[in-house]
This record gives sequence, C-alpha cells and structure tokens, in this order.
Amino acid sequence: MTRSALRTPEARFENLPDYPFAPHYIELPDEEFGSLRMHYLDEGKPDDHVILLLSTQGCWSYIYRRMIPLLVAAGYRVIAPDYIGFGRSDKLPETEDYSFQRHIDWNTAFLDALQLRNITGYLLDWGGFFGLRIAAERPEIFARLALSNTNLPHGDSPGKSWFVNWRAEQFAKAVFPQGEMVNEGTYHELSPETIAAFDAPYPDESYKTGPRRFPMILPISADDPASPANTAAWEKLGSWEKPVLTLYSKDFEGSAMGPARVLNHIPGCKGQDHALLEHANFYIVEDQSEELARRLIAFAGG
Repeated sequence: MTRSALRTPEARFENLPDYPFAPHYIELPDEEFGSLRMHYLDEGKPDDHVILLLSTQGCWSYIYRRMIPLLVAAGYRVIAPDYIGFGRSDKLPETEDYSFQRHIDWNTAFLDALQLRNITGYLLDWGGFFGLRIAAERPEIFARLALSNTNLPHGDSPGKSWFVNWRAEQFAKAVFPQGEMVNEGTYHELSPETIAAFDAPYPDESYKTGPRRFPMILPISADDPASPANTAAWEKLGSWEKPVLTLYSKDFEGSAMGPARVLNHIPGCKGQDHALLEHANFYIVEDQSEELARRLIAFAGG
C-alpha cells in the first residue's frame, strides 16, 4: 500500500512579492508513494538554451525571482525546480523519508523527464551538492556549470566541525527557521514580506520534514551512506574539461566554503572569469541577483 505525501495549499503562494511565475508540475514515480509531484518554474522560449537554477537549504525557487527575468530577456529558457520537500513540491510525512541518494534519484528523474541535455547549470550550495554529483555521473546533461558557495561533500569534508555545531543549533529550535534562516544569511536585511514568502510553503512544522532532514543527510563523514558515491563523483570531476565558473561570496575566500577546492581540482575552471563578489553573504542570490545574472549570461553564451 502506497503512502500519502503532504501538499501545500495553492493559496499559500498567492500574491507573493516579485513572483509572477506560473507553476509547472511533473509526477515522479516513487516506490513508497506511488508518485510524487515536483514543482518547477519554466520561463522563456522552449527552444532557447536552458539555464537550470538549483537552490539550497531554507530556499525554494522563489530565491531566483529577480534573476529569472534577466536571464529570459537575454534569450535563455530558465528552469528552476523545487526539491521534494521544498517549495510547491510534495512534502513527505517523516524526516527519515529523505536521504541524499533519494534526492539524487528524484532530481535525476526530473532532468530526464524534461529531457534536458547540454544545459548550463547554476548550482547554489545544495544545488552543487546534488548537481556536481549528477554532472559526474551523467555528464551529457550539462554543457557547463556555474557554482556559488558550494562543493561536493564526502568523507571528512572541510568545515565539518563548524557544520556539526550549526546543525545542532538549528535542531535545538522549536520552530525550524526558513525565512529567518535566509534573512540571517544575507548581507542586506530582507523585508518582512520576503521572509514570509520563503516561509509560504510551510503552513506548520509538519511540512518542514525536508528542510529539517537536509543537514542530517549531508555526507560529511566517511561512514555516511552517500560518501562512496560522492567520492567517486569527485574523482571523476578531476578530469571534467567542460567550462566551470565560480561565483562565490568574497567573505568566504580562504575558508572551507570558498572556491579554492573546486578551482584546484576541476580542469574546466581554467581560464574562466571567476569572481569573488563583495557585499554578499551565504545567500548570494539575494544579495547579488543582477551581478550573478550578468555573469551567468556572459558565461552561458561563451
């Protein structure tokens, strides 16, 4: 007997600031739930080159609301999915319903269902955790990659102790933060309306199983179930020759969250117009949407 997922009422997404985009849905087959509905934005002309925008912890496709119109105006088709458990996508009833591998499977199935090949991927934090793994395993999907504040975690990852402490702090909170998490990770303070929009997918704590599970499934230890596959993917990326651009927050330069590990490992980084952006915190898309769009347009058309 299949189980049931939670689905956020559509009314929660009405009249969000700066978010005029029509929803699109696809049903992904799932052994436990029969199928799961995954939401995505799809803007621009169908035959234009695709730029895929993958988001991160605390976010859903809403974070790309200011980048999308700029990319479309430049002649690109933009696709921005919500991970299962996030945004307008289905939410699973238990935190244990999620694993790193299941997210890889769901996202790969999504890309295959839309028949996306030779696209440009913009990967923000968790977008890179998933996207870099998929790129290594399915290189035909991506023609080029742009990365922000991300890496491919496996084994004893840099910054592990900091992350473990942060994870404990978040889980100690009675209400798992989403909009406030984004607000605390931006250079410029967000408006109350924007914070509320990041919270819109989650009417109560029962809808937050996906965000709550994210920190627990990150493969930061060698004995994590996802570490062997991520390690193998990282080794493959050591011979990835397709273009890779890094657009990181300057404040992370020299830290475990900086671009050095990627730049030193992936050959496709060579010769690209990399940047460390000023006035940008962890949620760099909130702080530097226009600059990121400008650089992404130049990169995708290069």
